[in-house]
Amino acid sequence: MESSPLISAGLPVALFIIMIGIGMTLTVRDFRQVAVYPRGIVVGTVAQIFLMPLAAFALAYLFSVSPTIAVGLVIIAACPGGTTSNLFVLLARGNIALSIVLTVTASLITILTLPLLTNLALQHFMGTEENISLPVGKTIGMLVGIVLFPVTIGMLVRTRKPELARKAESVVSIFGGVVLAVLIVALVFGVRDQIWDLLKQAGPSTIMLNVVGIALGLLAGRMAGLTQRESLAVAVELGVKNGTIGLMVTLTLLESSAMSIPAAVYGVLMFPIGFLLAMYGRSIIPKSNMQAASRSVD
Repeated sequence: MESSPLISAGLPVALFIIMIGIGMTLTVRDFRQVAVYPRGIVVGTVAQIFLMPLAAFALAYLFSVSPTIAVGLVIIAACPGGTTSNLFVLLARGNIALSIVLTVTASLITILTLPLLTNLALQHFMGTEENISLPVGKTIGMLVGIVLFPVTIGMLVRTRKPELARKAESVVSIFGGVVLAVLIVALVFGVRDQIWDLLKQAGPSTIMLNVVGIALGLLAGRMAGLTQRESLAVAVELGVKNGTIGLMVTLTLLESSAMSIPAAVYGVLMFPIGFLLAMYGRSIIPKSNMQAASRSVD
């Protein structure tokens, strides 16, 4: 599954603009509150690092998938949340500061855990082992360039021109929704000749992994006493993965197109499922609550 120029070139630019808009909805106090009450970080990180891979192993057995598909399923489950997860949290009216922190921490932690889990899956399902390492510098550079830097710009704009920042929030949501819709169409178009074969091989197990991840996030958040907005952020982080990393591991490091199938399928299906989660979030969290929270931290 190769990225089209629209995705490889246009998506980073669109995400940069969107993250500036997301930064306009945040203040330093939002991040301070996440640090002072780190329960959401702990719950989200534990679920991402441990529970999601365990779910992938269980689903591989439940659906009796082939060994290569099973390894690919574990790899995508072990991938961190993608930068688009922050946009979905915005659309769902979840806790954006927590989502950004979870994106960054999970991405850094999985530099170590993803190779370990990949080798565990290879040994368990195929009886082999590979020496895998992820590009640390590239991962950190991506986080700084597409997440931290534009968010900081947006926060500075909010500090100096708060009225402009408030007006921009709805524009960012609309623009983000349009970008995601275009992305879904582009992804489906890119695999149009293979989509039914891909869905037949890995569709049921991959869809269930996505649904289980979202359910784990909502359930773990509720059991840990997180707020609705925090639970939504955790659920989105578990459900919206960085499929690019999964494809890099399977296609570049392992050189296996068969193992890349779960990452390819997940990369397409997580967007419409994410839209449904965003609609659910908007139905349970009134916009007035968001505005009240925004005023309380100014």
